[in-house]
Amino acid sequence: MAELPELAPGLSSTIDRQVDDNSTARQLGSGSVDVLATPELVRLMEAAAVAAVADHLPVGFTTVGVAINIKHVAPTPVGLGVKVRADLVQVEGRRLKFEVLAHDEVEEIGRGIHDRVLVEADSFVAKANRKLT
Repeated sequence: MAELPELAPGLSSTIDRQVDDNSTARQLGSGSVDVLATPELVRLMEAAAVAAVADHLPVGFTTVGVAINIKHVAPTPVGLGVKVRADLVQVEGRRLKFEVLAHDEVEEIGRGIHDRVLVEADSFVAKANRKLT
């Protein structure tokens, strides 16, 4: 595997999104109300983690999510903005641990830990595709 000198705690990324009808619990099937869905919050947390390290990976490598443990602690209605931040806090070999934090325009709405693993993209996809044969 290529050397990874740039993958060190301290890398971070923030994503800003506005809650719309397509990101609600009702639309995504995770509930019956028109507020930010937990699956959408998780997606944003993962996207922030991906972005935090994207420019620091060797050519041909990517990260894949392997674990997420979050609390979604407050609802966010359609129309409010959401800011999600991921901070790389630990690197152990190929395993990357992120702290993730989300706020809407009023308060904290979620936080947790997200783990990703560094993989060589082509061989990872090839391994997955072997299931088709």
